[in-house]
Amino acid sequence: MGNMIELTAADGHKFGAYKAEPAGKPRGGLVVVMEIFGVNSHIRAVADGYAADGYLVIAPAMFDRVQRNYECGYTPPEIEVSRGLMQKASLDDAIKDAAAAVKAAQAGGKTGIVGYCWGGTVAWKAAAEVEGLACAAPHYGGGIPNHATLQPKCPVQFHWGEKDHSISMEAAQKVQAAQPGSEHYFYPAGHGFNCDQRGSFDAASAKLARERTLALLRKHVG
Repeated sequence: MGNMIELTAADGHKFGAYKAEPAGKPRGGLVVVMEIFGVNSHIRAVADGYAADGYLVIAPAMFDRVQRNYECGYTPPEIEVSRGLMQKASLDDAIKDAAAAVKAAQAGGKTGIVGYCWGGTVAWKAAAEVEGLACAAPHYGGGIPNHATLQPKCPVQFHWGEKDHSISMEAAQKVQAAQPGSEHYFYPAGHGFNCDQRGSFDAASAKLARERTLALLRKHVG
């Protein structure tokens, strides 16, 4: 189990982050970027899982700029509130927070970034704009197609759901065409397929995506 810490972005903004540490010496660092539901029990479990794999994991509370300590579940009312916060959140500010999280995770060595849903978009933008990342694994980031032509500074592995109603296959393929040097994986699943607390959870796809993400980390982080 991890614990909450406080980080400070380059613009002076102080925000929370969940830190999960491995049992022994870290293989490297990893930033886990949340969905729009905050650093909730699911994201903490994801962080704990990667810590168990040997990484020093930092999961920043990206919505602290609009509502501190926000976390929720996946009921329709909670989804609506979360979407409202997402619309208030700035991607540029999220990158500042991601950069601070990367610096914190680098205490474990080379550092990668993984993001889910809105966090997938943040992870992709971070791959192009945050210094010091060894690799990035964005999972079904809805905003990625709007930033398809960014130039990543590190290896990137995209994960897409073929039944994702939030991201059409056409949009995902647009990203694939714009980023031929990156890895692109497609799964017979919908949006949020990695989250075992959501109705869209797909165990087989989640397992395979995690194995591929772990292989990326082993190759580029340690």
